[in-house]
Amino acid sequence: MDTKNLELLNKIQYPDELRKLSVDQLPELCHELREDIVEELSENPGHLASSLGVVELTVALHYVFNTPYDRIVWDVGHQAYGHKILTGRRDSFCTNRKLHGIKPFPSPEESEYDTFACGHASNSVSAALGMAVAAKKTGHDDRHVVAVIGDGAMSGGLAFEGINNVSSSPNDLLIILNDNDMSIDRAVGGMEKYLLNLDTNETYNKIRFKASQWLHSKGYLNDDRRKGLIRLNNALKSVLSHQQNIFEGMNIRYFGPFNGNNVKDVVRILRQLKNMRGPKLLHLHTVKGKGYKPAEKEATVWHAPGKFDPETGERIKTDTSMLPPRFQDVFGETLLELAQSNPRIVGVTPAMPTGCSMNIMMKAMPDRVFDVGIAEGHAVTFSCGMAKDGLQPFCNIYSAFAQRAYDNIIHDAALLNLPMVLCLDRAGLVGEDGPTHHGAFDIAALRPVPNITIASPMDERELRRMMYTAQLPGNGTFVIRYPRGRGSVVDWRCPFEAIEVGRGRRLREGSQLAVLTFGPIGADVERYIDELQAEGKAMGVAHYDMRFAKPLDDLLLSEVATHFSHIVTIEDGIKAGGFGSAVLEWMNDNGYHPDIKRLGLPDNFVEHGTVAQLREIVGLDEKSIKRMLSVEWLRRCRNVEC
Repeated sequence: MDTKNLELLNKIQYPDELRKLSVDQLPELCHELREDIVEELSENPGHLASSLGVVELTVALHYVFNTPYDRIVWDVGHQAYGHKILTGRRDSFCTNRKLHGIKPFPSPEESEYDTFACGHASNSVSAALGMAVAAKKTGHDDRHVVAVIGDGAMSGGLAFEGINNVSSSPNDLLIILNDNDMSIDRAVGGMEKYLLNLDTNETYNKIRFKASQWLHSKGYLNDDRRKGLIRLNNALKSVLSHQQNIFEGMNIRYFGPFNGNNVKDVVRILRQLKNMRGPKLLHLHTVKGKGYKPAEKEATVWHAPGKFDPETGERIKTDTSMLPPRFQDVFGETLLELAQSNPRIVGVTPAMPTGCSMNIMMKAMPDRVFDVGIAEGHAVTFSCGMAKDGLQPFCNIYSAFAQRAYDNIIHDAALLNLPMVLCLDRAGLVGEDGPTHHGAFDIAALRPVPNITIASPMDERELRRMMYTAQLPGNGTFVIRYPRGRGSVVDWRCPFEAIEVGRGRRLREGSQLAVLTFGPIGADVERYIDELQAEGKAMGVAHYDMRFAKPLDDLLLSEVATHFSHIVTIEDGIKAGGFGSAVLEWMNDNGYHPDIKRLGLPDNFVEHGTVAQLREIVGLDEKSIKRMLSVEWLRRCRNVEC
C-alpha cells in the first residue's frame, strides 16, 4: 500500500485547507485518508474498523461546518482517527496511544477541535445539547452544534435521556446517528432492529423543509406553531409510511436513512440541514471497516486488530503457547465449566462478549448468555432481577465502564444482598487506552457499600477458586476484579475448591517487614522478594496475599499488627479509599499504630502508555517495589519517620 502519493491529504493540515477543495475532489480525499489510517495502524495498533467507517462523514462535517467555532461532539471516540488527522495531528499521529504522544480519544486538553471527552459511550447528545443551549445564551447564535453518535452508543441510557430533553430546550442541535449495525461486537436489541427498518421519504422531507423556510421567512412560524406542525406532520408521516418514528415522536425532525459512505450525498444533506431551526436527527448507514476488505469482512476482529500487513491483511501474531493465559480467557473457560454443573448460572455482558471471553459460554449455551448492548446500568439491574427470582448471574463489565452502574450496584444489588457475581475485567492500569479506561476506582467506590464482597485473585487458579466460591449459596453480592492481559501461571486448570470469604493467606514468613498485597500484583511481589533475597537485600520480608479488600481478614491483620512495626500495602487501584486505606482504618480502629507505606495509583488521572511505562510513573514498577522491600528502606525507617 503506497501512502506516499497522497496528493490531496498532503495539502491539508487543518479543515481550512479541506474547505478549499471542490466537492468532486472529496471522494479521492476520503480514499487517501482511509489509506493513511490503515498504514498508520498497521504499525501502531489502535481502533481501526470504527474510524474507517466514518471517513466520509468526518470529511463532510469539517467541509460543511466552520470548525472549531462550530462544535462537533464525537461519541465513542475510537471513531475519531480521521478527525485527528484532519485537525493538525497528522504529523504526530504516529505517537497515538504512546506515552506522551497524542491521546487515544478526543480531548479538549489536546486540541480545540476536540470539543468534549468521549472515551465512554453515549454522552454526546447530552453534552452537545448543553453546548447548543450555551451558544444561544452567550450570544453565539450563529454557532452550529453537531453530536455524532453511533457504533452501538445509541443503546446507552444516557443517550435516551439526552434525546428526551432535546425537544424541551431551545436549540438547533443536529444529531447524526452513525448506524453501522455494530458496537464492538454485533449490535443487539430492539433499537438495532428498529434502525435497520426505519425509512423516510426524501422527497417528502425536501418539500417540508422548503415550506418551513418560507413560513418562517414570512413570520408565520413561531416556536409554538412549529411544534404543533411537527406533531401534525409526524402523525401524517406515520400514516403514509406505516410506521411510528420514535425520534419525531419526541419532536425531533428525522431525516434518513441515507448512505453515510457517499461523501457527496452527505455534504449535500448537511448543507440542507445546516441552518434549519430546531433539533434534527440525521440517520446514516455506514459500514464498519469500510474500504479495507479484511475489516469489512470481520469488523469485530478488526475493531482493534493489533499489528498487521496492510497489503495482505494478515495480522501479525506472536507465539503465546508457552505463556500464561489471559485472565479474561480463564474467566470465559471457567464460567462455562461452572455453568455446566450449575443450571442456575447465566451470563450477562454489556456489548463485550468477545472482549471478556463470555463468547465461549455464548457459543456453547446461547440461551443462557445475554448481551444487553452498551447499557451497563441495565446489565446490573437485569442481572439483579434474575438473581431475585432464582438464577445466579455472572455479570461481566470492564471496571472503568462499571462506574456507570454505581447506583444500580448499590440500590439493586447490595441493598437486597442479591446473589449476583460482578466480574470487573480490565481492573487497574489498562495501558494505551488511557485514563478513560483505567480501572482505578472500583475498590474505593465499592468498599463503603454494605453487603458487598470485594475479591481479587493473585493468579489464574485463584480466579477459578473465587468464581467457584462466588456462586455457592449464601455469598450475596460478590465482586471479583482482575486486570487486562496475562497472569502468571501456565498450568491454571486446578480443581474447584471454595475459599473462605474474607480469609487471606500467608505466602512467606518474615520478621522485619510485612507486605500485604491485593490482586495479581502479588505474583510480581513474590518474584521481587525472591530476587532481593538472592541478592541479600530482603532479609525477613513476610508476604500476605489478602485476597479480599472487603471483608478484611481480621486474623491475618492481627498477626501482622502484633509482629511487625513496618508494613507495606500494594494494590493496582487508587490509593485514596482503596485497599491500603482499609488496612490503615483497621489498624487505627483496633489500637495498632505501625508505620504503613501504601503503594497504589496516585490522586490524578494516569496518562496513556504501556502498562510497564505507567507502572514506572506511578511507582508500581519492579524498581520502586524492590526499594520498598529492601534492607536499606528498613534501616531508614528505624532512623526517620517513614
